[in-house]
Amino acid sequence: MIRTPANLSILSVSGSLTQLCKRSAATVQWFKVGVLAMLTVCLVGLSVVGWASPAVALPPGNAITDGKALLRYSLPIDNEPVRNIQRDLEEMSEILRSRRRIGGLNRNLDAASRVLNRKRDALLSSVPESRKPQAEALMAELQSGIEGLRSDVEANDKEAVWTKRGELLDIVGELEELMVDKFPFEVPAQYSNLPQLKGRATIEFETSKGTLQAVVDGYNAPVTAGNFVDLVNRGFYDGLEFTRAEDYYVAQVGDPPGPEEGFVDPETGNYRAVPLEIMVQGDEKPTYGITLEEAGLYLEQPMLPFSAFGTLGMARPGDNPNGGSSQFFFFLFEPELTPAGLNLLDGRYAVFGYVTENKEVLDKIKVGDKIISARVVDGLEHLVEPQAA
Repeated sequence: MIRTPANLSILSVSGSLTQLCKRSAATVQWFKVGVLAMLTVCLVGLSVVGWASPAVALPPGNAITDGKALLRYSLPIDNEPVRNIQRDLEEMSEILRSRRRIGGLNRNLDAASRVLNRKRDALLSSVPESRKPQAEALMAELQSGIEGLRSDVEANDKEAVWTKRGELLDIVGELEELMVDKFPFEVPAQYSNLPQLKGRATIEFETSKGTLQAVVDGYNAPVTAGNFVDLVNRGFYDGLEFTRAEDYYVAQVGDPPGPEEGFVDPETGNYRAVPLEIMVQGDEKPTYGITLEEAGLYLEQPMLPFSAFGTLGMARPGDNPNGGSSQFFFFLFEPELTPAGLNLLDGRYAVFGYVTENKEVLDKIKVGDKIISARVVDGLEHLVEPQAA
């Protein structure tokens, strides 16, 4: 049975917090294919429980905690006007979560509207010619939606504003996706024997506790996402039980019946192992095969971080970054418990997508619950089959 290492130490401690974290560490049970040696972050005093290897605390910040927002920001595009519109709408959440009246949101709406009116050509400059009619229709829909939102702001109807803001951001996301003209990099040839996702795909999970949807991201994790979409398309996950489910931790699934702990290709009889794959912000292609810590990239942030409830992460043996296969997990930590740069998953485990619809179903999942079915509802055309060796 593959387990994660159990040698724990306190990386940053003070006084009684040391004993608290040590007692917490002693009670942790490990995954079968383990998510990691220790995931708990002791926030009081910013004490961190982790491996006995060197580590550097990453700088804290305001993590983006919405999966849809993370997917928008991680698209490989370079168009400042559309990013300004997105930022103006995203930042409305700060006022909506406060107790203040929401009249100040008109400034955000004014700013987004100005970009649409004054930067039309700049917005369209990143869109391929064949897609421009669709982009223009989305821009018109955005402008109309912004104007319609003003009446809800004036009525101080936070619930309506929150809902319609989300709808507008979905439109922004569609516009941004139209700006992606081609796949942004070449995957190393050594991974051509693995399925690859050259774009994004939407997966619908029917579980014994309800249905949810996730978007998997091949732009930033083409091998990890390709392996997953291929397995979904094969029906591999249908009927599999959740083998780990803990509140504020993870829900893990993907362990097939029998002695194997991952997918065995029926054509070759070989265990399909997937390399650790992490795209760093500012890099042109992912880092493969080693953790960011091992690569000396202690202070770098991944494009797809573990900062959203419902993050999809690839499970792997604790001592083998390239041993992942079929087992994956839904990240269930509340965002407030994992400030940017202070969790022990980023840079050590691959993220390949986010739950975007019905995240509340994850709160109900228990050990023994099942994925009744998983299917690709959009984006299967982006799956590239393995090349023969």
